[in-house]
This record gives sequence, C-alpha cells and structure tokens, in this order.
Amino acid sequence: MSESKEQSINQLSTEPPPLFDNVDIFDKDEDNDDLFASAMDDIGTLNNENSHSPKPLLTELPKLQLNFDKGEQSTPTPVDEFDEEVKLQSPEPPKATKASAEEIEKDGNDQFIEITIGEPSRVGEGMASYVAYRVHTHTNIPLFRKKTFAVHRRFSDFLGLHDKLVDKYLRAGRIIPPAPEKSMMGTTKVKMSGQNEQGPSSEFIERRRAALERYLRRTAEHPTFRVDPDFREFLEADMELPKATNTSALSGAGVMRLFNKVGETVNKITYKMDENDPWFEEKVQQVESLDAQLRKLLLSVETLVMGRRDLAQLTSAFAKSAAILSNCEEHSSLSRVLAQLTDVEEKVEAVHNDQSNTDFAILYELLRDYVALIGSVKDVFHERVKVYQNWQHSQLMLNKKREQKAKLDLANKPDKATVAQEIVEWEAKVERCQEEFTSISKMIKKELERFDVSRVKDFKATIIKYMEEQMTHQQQLIKHWEAFLPEAKAIA
Repeated sequence: MSESKEQSINQLSTEPPPLFDNVDIFDKDEDNDDLFASAMDDIGTLNNENSHSPKPLLTELPKLQLNFDKGEQSTPTPVDEFDEEVKLQSPEPPKATKASAEEIEKDGNDQFIEITIGEPSRVGEGMASYVAYRVHTHTNIPLFRKKTFAVHRRFSDFLGLHDKLVDKYLRAGRIIPPAPEKSMMGTTKVKMSGQNEQGPSSEFIERRRAALERYLRRTAEHPTFRVDPDFREFLEADMELPKATNTSALSGAGVMRLFNKVGETVNKITYKMDENDPWFEEKVQQVESLDAQLRKLLLSVETLVMGRRDLAQLTSAFAKSAAILSNCEEHSSLSRVLAQLTDVEEKVEAVHNDQSNTDFAILYELLRDYVALIGSVKDVFHERVKVYQNWQHSQLMLNKKREQKAKLDLANKPDKATVAQEIVEWEAKVERCQEEFTSISKMIKKELERFDVSRVKDFKATIIKYMEEQMTHQQQLIKHWEAFLPEAKAIA
C-alpha cells in the first residue's frame, strides 16, 4: 500500500502536458512572415486571395501595422477568425493569444494619417516653369520615418504616383482613386502668366491644389495604398522624384497614352462575357445608373453655379443703377435711402458670389470626383472581363490541343508526346486564369463594399456642410435686409 501511495503522489506531482504541444502560435518563420502565418499554416486555412492584396484585417483595423516592410506580400489574418480557429484545437486558448489580440486592436485604433497641400510656388520662368506643391503629412504609422514631414511635388509627380498604383493594383481588382486630369489650356495660362499675377491662372492653381489634396487624402484612406512603398516615398522622400515623362500631354509618350485610352475604350465596348454571377450583373447596372444620374446632377449644379454668378452680376448692375438714381433724386430722404439700398445690394452681391463659390467648391467638386471614381469602378469591371477573356482563350486552346492529341493517337504519330506536354502547360494556364478570375471577383466585391460605405459617408458630410453654408448665407441676407427696413420706413 505504501508503494502504491508513493506512485500516486508521484503522478500527481508530474506537470500536466501543455495545451498546444509542438505548436508555437507566435513563432515567426525565417522569411519574417505575418505574425499569425505559422499557426494558420498548421490550421490550413490560409486565404487563397491574390498575393498583392492585404486581408480584411486592414479594412476593419486600418491603423494596424503588421510587417508592412514587405509591401503587399504579407497576408494578415483577421483576429476574430484566428481566435475561432484556435478554439477548434483547444477549448481553452492560451491567455497570451487573447491578450495579444486585444492589445493589437487597441493600438491599431490610434493610428492616423493627415495630408494637406500648402501654398503652391512657381519654379522657373516662361514655358519651362512649373508649379510645385508643398505636401504636408502628419501621421503616427510606424512605417513612416517621422511623424511630421513635408516635401515639394510637381503635378506630373502625382500622375506618376497614380500610374504606379494602377500598374500594381488594377489587375488585382483594386479601385484606384483617379488623379486630377491634366489641362493643357490651364497649364499654358499658368506658364504665360506672371509670377504673382492674379486672375484665372491663380484660380486654376487653387482648384488644382484642392483637387490634388482630395486625391491624396482619398488614396490615404485606403488601407492598402496608405502603406504602399511608392506612396510612402511620394510623401516622405525629401528629393526630386524621377520625372514621369509619360504624363506629359505634349510628349510622344503622352500622344501614345491618348491612343491607348482610345483603344481601351473600344475594347470596353467590344469585350463581352456571359455573366453567371447575379451579384455582378446587378452591380454593373447599378454603377451605370449611378454614373448617369451623377452626370445629370453635375450638369445641374454647374448650371446652378453659373446662375448664381449671373445673379450676382445682375445685383451689381441694380446697385449701380440705384446709386445713379440716388444722385438724381431731389427728395433728400428718398435719395439717402436709395444710397443705402445701393450699399445693401452690394453686400447681397457678395453673398451671391459666396454662394456660387460654395456650390462649386462643395457640391460640384464632389460630384466631379465621384464621376471620375465611377470611371475607376468601371475600369476594374473591365479588368475582370479581360481576365475572363484570357481564361476562355486558354480553355479554347486547351480543347484544341486535346483534339489534336486525339487525332495523333488515332494516327499513332510520334508528335503526340510534344502535344501532350503542351496540353499539360495549357492545363496549368487554365488553372491559373481561373484562380485569377476568382481572386479578382472576390477583391472587386470587397472593394465595392468599401466604396459604398465611403460614398455614403462623403455625401452625408458634404450635404451637411452645404446646408450649413446655405443657412449662413441666408442669415447674412436677412441681416442685411433687416438693417435696411427701418431706413425705408423712415422716408417722409
């Protein structure tokens, strides 16, 4: 009995085996992959999305940084999915895993990036001159070397950045915010104008500055683009970027770029596919309808802007006529009131001009941006059609090779070994094209979901701001007329 008691005591004193034997959730592999990559490999649930596309963690926690130094190669896994998969292995996951997830979520929600463009400056003289825009950035994202920094960028640098993002992400199904279009007429006016000349050229520069600022902010809102190496270099590299010659409207590359755009437009008309996904069929129709209605609203707002400007000019003409009449009027009190009416109409004219500027800066610019964004949405739809066409072409070639091999087998010719190798190659290509089509379809769905959320948020903020500005203008008009009313009643 003493020996059995001693054995029982020894068994109780032995340490229980660990819950996760031979599995180290937080161990990193030699390539310094994602924090959760090794554990997810064991579980066998790694997402099969395109390697150029970060996972939904960046959408839900846009400020979380996990090994972004490798660019788009890292594939973070959502924390919620990770927790659920760990529970499948053990009813009680380690406390370290839960604490780590909470800490990551807490830290990620504190990250931000703010971008503004300051006063533009002219560089050079004459037709060789250009405008440099000072880009200020304030952020706490660890990938950036500093928290606050500023660089000078010319307009072609913005277009070059956009081209790089398109080359990287359009094929993956990302919606790339469009950069402002190049205006040959506006650029020529700026080059021909003086250094400090006011007028149309200065208005053109200010509108372009605001458009470029909106472009950078919209790009920085995307969890993938904000950490892209080219985007970070654009924001923080304190040096001149390599000149993007293909962005020049007057160069040979610019002419070829124009022809390519025409060719792409023709392809969008001629490319067809038998859509078997009801979601895409419905979304394409919605996007087309949204595009048509946005263009109509944009035209209406443009008419409203011009109408308010005409109203301001007519109010100015009325004020001048009232001033002339007050000088001719012999009745002293009436003459005085007419002079005061002139002052009121001049103030009303200023309010109408402010209303016109508000309509343009708030409503018109937003609608124009979204018309261009809808064009980017159509681009990813077209890219999906191109991927589908490649898939179908590969399938067609594979069928032809199989038919050719069957004929060679019947004829018992020696060339069938070569054809068999070609069949293997085409089968691999068909599989790759199918995977690419599946991947771009998934990515487009995620991007459109994010686009819809962002669109509603933008329009809500814009409408509220526009209403507040209009209420301010109406209060100003009421104030001017209320101050004038007692004077008019005092005419004797």
